Amino acid sequence: MTDVTTEIRIRNAVPADAAAVLRLFDDAIAWFAEIGNDAQWGREPFSTQQRQVDRVTGWVAERGAWVAEHPEAGVVGALILGDATDYVPAATEPELYVKVLIGSRDPRARGVGRRLLAFADDEARAAGVDLLRVDCYAGGNGDLVRFYESCGYTRTDTFTVGEWPGQVLARRLPAEAGAAGNR
Repeated sequence: MTDVTTEIRIRNAVPADAAAVLRLFDDAIAWFAEIGNDAQWGREPFSTQQRQVDRVTGWVAERGAWVAEHPEAGVVGALILGDATDYVPAATEPELYVKVLIGSRDPRARGVGRRLLAFADDEARAAGVDLLRVDCYAGGNGDLVRFYESCGYTRTDTFTVGEWPGQVLARRLPAEAGAAGNR
């Protein structure tokens, strides 16, 4: 199988990317509706909900906003890094928080979620922190939690927002080779 992520470029998001990121959410919601998962984000496209349009517009304007672009498919993923959301327990040490991760269902985007999480690892190292955390929907069949676990994250705290079940996961970056000898 060819690694299509080699064609994908990660760059800082700009406000003009909001429409493309909204499309990623709309496509995911349509797919979730097809498979009977309307508990994660509902059935209504984000692009038709002003509150969600405002959230996405705000996210892409943040300093820690990144998009993954494919030369033919355009924006196929988005990653927003920053501070933890207020509904999860605060970290007890410096961290980098994965606030948003979304990828396209387009076959040319295969592996983009993992690629963006590896990019988050690099950003954490550059910031001098070795702890990353993320939260996600913990309902349904648990596939999303298992995805993060397959990327090296470990379950920590659970929470609910209204009736929405969530899971916080953490990843500790391994010490870089040779780092001990440089102390």
